[in-house]
Amino acid sequence: MSDRRPIIGISCDVAEPPPGAPPPVRARFQLGDTYCRSVWAAGGVPVIMPAIVESIGPMLEHLDGVVISGGDDIDTRPFGIELHPQARIMHPQRQAFELALLAALDARRQTPVLGVCLGMQLMGLHAGARINQHLGDTIPATADEHRNDIAHEIRWLRTDAGVAAGLPAGKVASNHHQALHTPGSLRELARSPDGVIEAVDDPSRPFYLGVQWHPERTGDRELGLGLFVRLVGSAKTRGRET
Repeated sequence: MSDRRPIIGISCDVAEPPPGAPPPVRARFQLGDTYCRSVWAAGGVPVIMPAIVESIGPMLEHLDGVVISGGDDIDTRPFGIELHPQARIMHPQRQAFELALLAALDARRQTPVLGVCLGMQLMGLHAGARINQHLGDTIPATADEHRNDIAHEIRWLRTDAGVAAGLPAGKVASNHHQALHTPGSLRELARSPDGVIEAVDDPSRPFYLGVQWHPERTGDRELGLGLFVRLVGSAKTRGRET
């Protein structure tokens, strides 16, 4: 095993300037610093991945692992699903990039991948999952427990194998109103007490984990920073795919 820190790519938001902004008017690629700090603390080198579809292949040649970060809601209209009135959709450039990134990662199955919140939902959609577009419609009594980083409980359905081996139940920080309704071809690993799918993986791949919470903002070490430690450890063990 090399002492070199693995290089971990992190997807980012595309932010348009507000109406009336003075020139020069340009979109920005941006990312909360907690993702980068978590990757660094876990032993990796964080690199922000700009949402440029044409850059995916060359970037993956230099990356040892990938984090698909959280963000706004998926635009379901390209999939023939009407938007929910409460949807706040992600930038179309970002959505196109991350769906193309997931497709490219299908050909690099040894590359470790961690999907966070929106990232998990995109992993699920890519795997044929269905999306619950508004938890307030399906679990109105507890939907707000999944917002504003309120700590809520998650329970593992299985911790006996794969990337979830040995992880405890505990409290995590979340901020979402959408979730996976079904996991598609992915394996369901955890739920919250009110039934929201909280974690999925692909057991046919060494490390392909999606979590609905934000580990970069979760205080529980094993369910927070520990997930980045597992990602970086997998990247260090497996090395870069060519």
